[in-house]
Amino acid sequence: MKPIWIIDDDRSIRWVFDKALKRENLPHRIFDSAEDALRALERETPGAVLTDIRMDGISGLEFMDTLKARHAKLPVIVMTAYADLDSAVSAFQGGAFEYLPKPFDVNHALELIHRALDETAREEEAGGDAALTGQAMLGQAPAMQDVFRAIGRLAQSHATVLITGETGTGKELVARALHRHSPRRDKPFIALNTAAIPKDLLESELFGHERGAFTGATGSRRGRFEQADGGTLFLDEIGDMPPDLQTRLLRVLADGEFYRVGGHQPVRANVRVIAATHQNLEDRVKQGLFREDLFHRLNVIRIKLPPLRERREDIPLLVRHFLQKSAQELGVEMKQVSDEAMKQLMALPYPGNVRQLENLCHWLTVMGPGQVIEPKDLPPEALESPQHAALDWAEALARTAQARLARGEAGIIADLAAEFERTLIRTALDQTGGRRIEAAHLLGLGRNTLTRKIQELGLENGGEPHKD
Repeated sequence: MKPIWIIDDDRSIRWVFDKALKRENLPHRIFDSAEDALRALERETPGAVLTDIRMDGISGLEFMDTLKARHAKLPVIVMTAYADLDSAVSAFQGGAFEYLPKPFDVNHALELIHRALDETAREEEAGGDAALTGQAMLGQAPAMQDVFRAIGRLAQSHATVLITGETGTGKELVARALHRHSPRRDKPFIALNTAAIPKDLLESELFGHERGAFTGATGSRRGRFEQADGGTLFLDEIGDMPPDLQTRLLRVLADGEFYRVGGHQPVRANVRVIAATHQNLEDRVKQGLFREDLFHRLNVIRIKLPPLRERREDIPLLVRHFLQKSAQELGVEMKQVSDEAMKQLMALPYPGNVRQLENLCHWLTVMGPGQVIEPKDLPPEALESPQHAALDWAEALARTAQARLARGEAGIIADLAAEFERTLIRTALDQTGGRRIEAAHLLGLGRNTLTRKIQELGLENGGEPHKD
């Protein structure tokens, strides 16, 4: 068996692998630099390589480029302490077999090494520019590493992708990353939130219209499909698309052509569609709200984004990133967070996920009185534990009920239940900026149910924001 090569400028990492590989009785060579490994490559060929990405001198990616030019099928596992999307994508675009973020479990690393030795034929080859642009995607949690791997493996694909995840998890960031690391990167990326466009305008937004197609159509207009020709069209909240437009979208995906509203000539567009939703499309198919054939057409490859509460180990990393970003935008020094304050931040429920955390970090940058954020500097919702808040709410309800019963009132449950629902709905609408679809999701209601309750409870006339 050819030896496994370990390349890392960290002495402790080299020591760990040396001991672990000896226990496994696997032949191996240890290098403290890529330069030494390249010199050895002139004389021998390894069976697999595990290399750090960022090292003094020649980087792990540069070493892998040279290695792949000579031995294209040789499996390479790359390691990095930098838990960012671009490290993962760069690794896969360079032809890496696997990606191992530090700190890692030694047993997991050994498992990857065995897989690399056993499955050389599955070596992935991909190319492209690994430059990072736009917003960063960060995460050390295993679920996020799976997302990074998926983006890396899809780098050369034109396949339709369905991104699922709760509101605020970063679905558009994933769509932009898929576009940025694809062969379509130099063509347009067009995004459309299908839930934010009124039904009678959505068809024109998607497919365009001809002059005179409807009142106000004083000229012809290209739709989003034509605007995205050669590039990527991102359809957010696809689960809310009206049934008749679902049918039209299915035809476009199947045939690659469509008609503008009021048009008689077919229009062709070479577009990669990436769709996203916070809803369970399988359930909507069962309820008859979403076409099953369209679901299968969109669900070629699925990427599921985890909610922030399922990746709490990423919160410190994200907090530092967002505090740095806010400081740069405002032209101020970056705030630091004490250990106790960070513990409090990590314990929050984050119904708004990463978007909510980013807004919180911006608030802290603006409102934090000192340079180091302490627990007392956090906003009120972060200072109060969920358990304590629940007790206060229950006690307040009990006191209200006792007072009304003491006055001899009867039938109080209907009034209190209505007030309970009013409070929850108002709070959810405040949280989402008046967007009813998001508010309904947070409350666990259907959109139509929420609309009905708003009308029944008199909130429609109470000046509540309305953003469908």
